[in-house]
Amino acid sequence: MAPLIVREIFDIMGRIRDEAGVSILLVEQNASLALEFAEDAYLLETGRIVIAGRASEISKDEGIRRSYLGY
Repeated sequence: MAPLIVREIFDIMGRIRDEAGVSILLVEQNASLALEFAEDAYLLETGRIVIAGRASEISKDEGIRRSYLGY
């Protein structure tokens, strides 16, 4: 999808989460955007969880950023 539409969908999901107190299970290939949105994150590799934790901590990890996020 177009980046603007994706951002709008994430904004809508964030409002639903925050205003209605609804939990959301998000599966997204844009890892940077998903980590921005999530509180907790699970990194899957060939169908297995290889990393789990707070999204804010995972996004700060240098090794994860280089290997999975491309920066």
